[in-house]
Amino acid sequence: MLAVSLVLSSVGWKYFVYFFSVGYGFGIAALAVTVALLFAGSLSLPTFLICLLLVVYGCRLGGYLLLRERRSPAYRKILYGPGSQDRRPVGVMLMIWIFCALLYVGQVSPVAFRLANTRAGAPVQDAWAWAGLALMVAGFLLEAGADAQKSAAKKRDPKTFVSTGLYRLVRCPNYLGELVLWTGSLLVAVGACCTFWQWVIVLLGYLGIVYVMFSGARRLELRQDATYGADPRYQEYVKKTPILLPLIPLYSVSKYGWLRA
Repeated sequence: MLAVSLVLSSVGWKYFVYFFSVGYGFGIAALAVTVALLFAGSLSLPTFLICLLLVVYGCRLGGYLLLRERRSPAYRKILYGPGSQDRRPVGVMLMIWIFCALLYVGQVSPVAFRLANTRAGAPVQDAWAWAGLALMVAGFLLEAGADAQKSAAKKRDPKTFVSTGLYRLVRCPNYLGELVLWTGSLLVAVGACCTFWQWVIVLLGYLGIVYVMFSGARRLELRQDATYGADPRYQEYVKKTPILLPLIPLYSVSKYGWLRA
């Protein structure tokens, strides 16, 4: 799994942001296929559907990001603009590459450990797999819906911020969808008879993606503040809309330097 993850995330050596975007989406999809093939004889209906969902999720995300890159001048400016092509030290690039590959393995590890333990004869409980799958589907639909709404809004007016639809709930509903999906993946490990070290890997993968999502929300906030900060409507929007977690009055994470990634 790590070898597959390293190969897919290696696209970040071309453009640094690909470590966290295109390499992420297609890497997760490839890992789900790898898990299904490695444990084909142990697949149950819920674990098969979980792997299938991860393939669909990863391919949709990777394809959406590539399409956005082609269609959005603003995103191309972020990807190809001044400073984006500055070469990082090789050691830094290597560390980020390995970190991303390990993170993606950790994220997919719940279903892998469930299948491995099933094959070993452990008394796994499918109820938790079904519960995790339901939450993962909800997260996938939330993320895909948020991306579709943002694309439609930007098509109507590419120079304004998005505050309609799911963006009334939180300012980063796509990242919220990610958190919901990977929380569902975490549930898949419950009842899977995981060992101590399996749980360590599962939790590190989950905490890692939570950190990445909050870090992404911080980058987006700083970018939007620079672009729309003088707009009174934007100021009103950010004052009343949580940045990532609904019903929790966390309206800004820009001051948290430890979220820098």
